[in-house]
Amino acid sequence: MDFTISTEEILQERIKELSCLYAVSSVIVKQEREVEKTLKEICFILKNAWRFSEFAIIELQLDKHYYATTAIPQDTVFQETSILIFNTIKGFLRVHYSSKSFRQQHFLDEEQKLLNKVALDISAFYERHLNKDKEELLKRSVERVDRLSILGEITAGIAHELNTPLGNILGFAEFIQERSKEKQSQMDSAKIIKAAIYSREVVKKLMFFSCEMPQNMRFVKIIPIVSEALSLLGPNFKKANLSYEVDFKNLELEAQLDPIQLTQVLFNILINSIYVAPPNTCIQITVYTSKDSFFIEIADQGPGIPEKIKTKIFEPFFTTKPIGEGSGLGLSVVHGIVKSHKGDIGTFNNTPKGTVFQVRLPLKVS
Repeated sequence: MDFTISTEEILQERIKELSCLYAVSSVIVKQEREVEKTLKEICFILKNAWRFSEFAIIELQLDKHYYATTAIPQDTVFQETSILIFNTIKGFLRVHYSSKSFRQQHFLDEEQKLLNKVALDISAFYERHLNKDKEELLKRSVERVDRLSILGEITAGIAHELNTPLGNILGFAEFIQERSKEKQSQMDSAKIIKAAIYSREVVKKLMFFSCEMPQNMRFVKIIPIVSEALSLLGPNFKKANLSYEVDFKNLELEAQLDPIQLTQVLFNILINSIYVAPPNTCIQITVYTSKDSFFIEIADQGPGIPEKIKTKIFEPFFTTKPIGEGSGLGLSVVHGIVKSHKGDIGTFNNTPKGTVFQVRLPLKVS
């Protein structure tokens, strides 16, 4: 095939290139949010802009997106350019001809310039798409923080309103139980006491969640706190027919925190792990340090956390337990305490099954 090109052909190619750039811009403007569709249309627009458009094959790869106008032969000659997203190569744009009929010389320098220009248009389009996603995510995060703030204020009011009557109910129920000689009255008052204590614990969690519980931040040894929490939960482990193993990497570990609130964090996570762990399995607790932080990992061998609810487990009042077995506040309280200590909490899958809760807390709160 001849490599030469006439003046008339050059003019026709310029018109095709200008038409191509206009069409690409129009598609991008019309379909700002439809990435897959936009990229496919750009490929077909490009195909028609090349000198031998009937034989041209456009191939585009950008992040997870990939498209080719037709199947690509095993041996081709091609022009290509990189697609940069925020100054990092994230893909490419290629125009192929079959090497059986074409040579590299059949490509025009102006076609390479056109390819580069379209790649820049794709980059700008995709960067805007990613920025809009980030803006929407940030907006949702801000809205969620606002909702939690309002919920915290409402929760604090509810907790204060409930605290006094619950104290009275508990006091009078205990008084009745002590003074009553009738067995039925004693059994009924015992039920009232049990319900009142449960309700008081819920109120306490509400107060933790709404940050109404004052913090007593001081430097304390971490290992005794973890050991005491495990000791207090000994009957729970025994009743569930579970064991636990502890791995302390630093026996002298010391950090600045509220020891009561750390105990609350350990209790809530461990009780969840005990609830989901199958009998005759072991819950592993690991405590270690890294730079300016220390970590507590609690690993169970339960069914794990389904992907669809992983983002919800720290939300207040979300629970998978039957009614009456969980308030849905345990992990939200944990999340609030950890965040108030300038730390982080997250989960990942255990091996071969189960869940690992990882708490990171700073050694010193600035």
